Amino acid sequence: MKAIIIGGGLMGLATAWGLARQGHAVELFEQGPLPNPLASSMDEHRLIRHPYGDHVGYARMIDQAYAAWNLLWNDLGQRLYAATGTLALTGNGETWAERSAAALAAIGKSMKELPLDELPRRYPELDARGVEHAFWMDTGGMLFAQDIVKALARHLGRQPGLSLHAETPVRTVHLELGRIVTDAGVRHDADVVVVAAGAWVGRLLPANRHLVPSRQVVIYFDLPADQRAVWARYPMVIDKTGDVGLYLVPPAEGRGLKIGDHVFSRSGDPSASREAHEKEMQPLLRRCHALIRDFARWRIDRLKVCFYTVTVDERFVVEKQGAKGWLMSPCSGHGFKFGAVMGFELARTIAEARDPAAHARWAAGLEGDKPS
Repeated sequence: MKAIIIGGGLMGLATAWGLARQGHAVELFEQGPLPNPLASSMDEHRLIRHPYGDHVGYARMIDQAYAAWNLLWNDLGQRLYAATGTLALTGNGETWAERSAAALAAIGKSMKELPLDELPRRYPELDARGVEHAFWMDTGGMLFAQDIVKALARHLGRQPGLSLHAETPVRTVHLELGRIVTDAGVRHDADVVVVAAGAWVGRLLPANRHLVPSRQVVIYFDLPADQRAVWARYPMVIDKTGDVGLYLVPPAEGRGLKIGDHVFSRSGDPSASREAHEKEMQPLLRRCHALIRDFARWRIDRLKVCFYTVTVDERFVVEKQGAKGWLMSPCSGHGFKFGAVMGFELARTIAEARDPAAHARWAAGLEGDKPS
């Protein structure tokens, strides 16, 4: 079988990896360099965690994700991951952590609630005022995102029967025919075409208007020298206590400390300037001042703009379209952690002719078991 994949971010590369492992021919087309610095995958790190609010399907899928990452580490010959554990804080009427704990208990996972008077002892760098519930889970950690994408692209470039076409924009896609035409006017045909174009998917498949590009800004901080070692040992922190919820990625293994929120802008052009301004982040910075002791000594190192591709319900869209096509958009701001399993399982569904509808339900977090 021959497959064409459009998009050289994690999802496209992981699908190519899954197909190549089964001996299929693959041509992958990326509009920019490979890796593309504008891709959603290209950042220092992404988080992987079991707590998922009410989304039991995605909570259950985390173990599948870890298994796929372990398979990828074996193929790459390196493990691009650091374990941190997960600290979740809620207050101000928010119940995300409590709902996560209940959902995890239903599938046999334990999320421990911490006594509030224990927080200052365990995490003296945090100001716990306003926190009503605190939960801890041993699992969870950081995936070194851009290093993973670079290593996977290098690995695929060495595989027989797999061609990577960087700087090759695609003009048109015919999912019924299994055909693409590049901007240069060159036609390519295959048994299957997978469109994994991230925030640019609407330009290739404009009918899928429920997939909305969303410009997001995160902050990297330069820590005082006397705080770096302490924060490097911190867990990931998911705080839903104040008016602005945030996630904190600790500076493990020499990486930067990053803080962001999960508020979708649902706007922006992924091909436009990526310049960000501090004023955009004032609500998040105010929440940092309230949550983090001695935050006045922190300095902004840089602001980074990336693009999500979001749906109204934040569920992934991986579905068959046309006789020979697949749309692959597992994002909505929480997709990277599932990148390896999404690519690996889509490759299996394509190669083994598994039920496309069952696959779509599984990818959307509506079924716990992988499609068969």
